Amino acid sequence: MKRKTGLKDSQMLYKINVDDQDFPRTESAIRDLIAEGANIVIATAEGYAKACEKLADEYPNAIFTQLYTNSRNNFNLTNYFGRVYQARYLSGIIAGLQTRTNKIGFVAAWGKENGQVTSGLNAFAMGVEKVNPRVKVYVKVTHSWHDPMGEGLAARALIAAGCDVIAQHCDASTPQVEAEKAGVWGIGYNNDMSVDAPSAVLTSVIWRWGAYYTILAQSVIDGTFTTSSYFGSLKDGIVDISPLNKNLNKDLNWKPEIIRVLVEERRRIESGAFDVFSGVLETNDGRRIGKAAENLSDDETRSGINWYYRTISEP
Repeated sequence: MKRKTGLKDSQMLYKINVDDQDFPRTESAIRDLIAEGANIVIATAEGYAKACEKLADEYPNAIFTQLYTNSRNNFNLTNYFGRVYQARYLSGIIAGLQTRTNKIGFVAAWGKENGQVTSGLNAFAMGVEKVNPRVKVYVKVTHSWHDPMGEGLAARALIAAGCDVIAQHCDASTPQVEAEKAGVWGIGYNNDMSVDAPSAVLTSVIWRWGAYYTILAQSVIDGTFTTSSYFGSLKDGIVDISPLNKNLNKDLNWKPEIIRVLVEERRRIESGAFDVFSGVLETNDGRRIGKAAENLSDDETRSGINWYYRTISEP
């Protein structure tokens, strides 16, 4: 963002390790930033929303943007997120082509009550099914965004049940480390987790927040800022998968088939020719969701999916 907008290091102010469940500390951190001269406040956790909503009214000359929530007003408060399920779909293709047991494990931070996690899990399962309809995806829920011990226990249980690929929507790299210890494959999240488990991680579903921060900062510089919500995509570059782990080429079956399928599916998504959540979708409890030739709305894919796809197995 700095490189593309011409902003300097001296114009960047940071508050780190601010517990998003600690409202007084969050409010104090934001007030400090504004006192130091910040006129754009980027809040990077859901729990900061309450403080942003309060302080946006108090500081109308500052711009506030809040991760994931629907927080916004008509003058200086907006929100941002991305269609991470698109990248999860692509990672599912990779997992589906690699499994030999036809059992894939998924360590989930939250269950069906969290649409963000569930939409990604469902999209992952659809990507798996695209290339290998015989696979079942087994999910273990930790009930926390960041619980290394719980995530490790979940991964080990999935591996013990026969899963030979371990994917995740949780913050620690523990599931990937456990996959490496067990000699199975992994799909990381947030950043390229092959750094932590180089012999296991096939790819990772990643965020490139700079794609949005650049748009935001440039709009303020140009005087074109609006409080319309931002919900980015693969095409924008805010979500993606990390490069396939070149260190594992000799052990993998993905050339050239996996490259061809990934390129084709990415092209279809980015062109708008294909939407992951399109048509009538069957849940794992026999219900049918959606309508023929229609896509689920952004509101639904962002936070309204509270069901599991038909190939997902719960404990």
